[in-house]
Amino acid sequence: MDLLDFIPFRNELNKAYHGLTGNANQTSENPVFEELKVRRFSKPAKEVAHFIVDKIENWVGWNLKNKKTSVGGMTMIRAEVSSFALLGTKIMVTFGLSEEKDRNGKSITTINAKAETDIDSRGDLGESRRVIRMMLSALDFEFRKSHIKDDEYLFRSLDPKGQTQAMQELFDNANFQTKPAEEKKKPAKQTIPFKPAAKPNGATLKSSSPEKKEIPANSATANGESSSSEKKPSRTKVKVIKLKK
Repeated sequence: MDLLDFIPFRNELNKAYHGLTGNANQTSENPVFEELKVRRFSKPAKEVAHFIVDKIENWVGWNLKNKKTSVGGMTMIRAEVSSFALLGTKIMVTFGLSEEKDRNGKSITTINAKAETDIDSRGDLGESRRVIRMMLSALDFEFRKSHIKDDEYLFRSLDPKGQTQAMQELFDNANFQTKPAEEKKKPAKQTIPFKPAAKPNGATLKSSSPEKKEIPANSATANGESSSSEKKPSRTKVKVIKLKK
């Protein structure tokens, strides 16, 4: 027995320390916290994966990113979680499901998980650990009658140590990043050049400037008389020719 076991609230102090110094957590066979232990259920991987995807799509703040099968037959489910405690900071969580057959030919599904907080600081207040615990707790309750403990797994598995090590390495080396979908480029709008109208003799009209010219007030009357005289049409004189008798 370690002397540190007599320290009161040791587990809580340990969680607080890891929450202030780390922003990523992962399941393992011998984790620091019991809630991050690898889970095994006597169920097919397809059924467990369907349950995880259904929870991600229905939980508030969870967004399913992708689901694929990696090299080695491991089913990878990746989701993005918005943390309320960190004011909407995104947490990327990944679940890896591996299926094997026991001595009696029944399915055993092993579940690994890892979560990383997209934050600049070193600590995430334990949000990445709580995201993993949230899903694993839901699995423990849903498949509580099919949960496989360590001693039972050692008895049922054909190669417990080899399978455990192989699955852990496969999950650690899996490529979680996916190529973003190529955005479709919208065709550029064609601009039609403005051509001034042409006169019948071939000369082009000059485009008038949009600015209005200011007319002095003093010359308004003079220009008014000239403009009115210009507007009146000129009358042609008609000569009357009388014929002599």
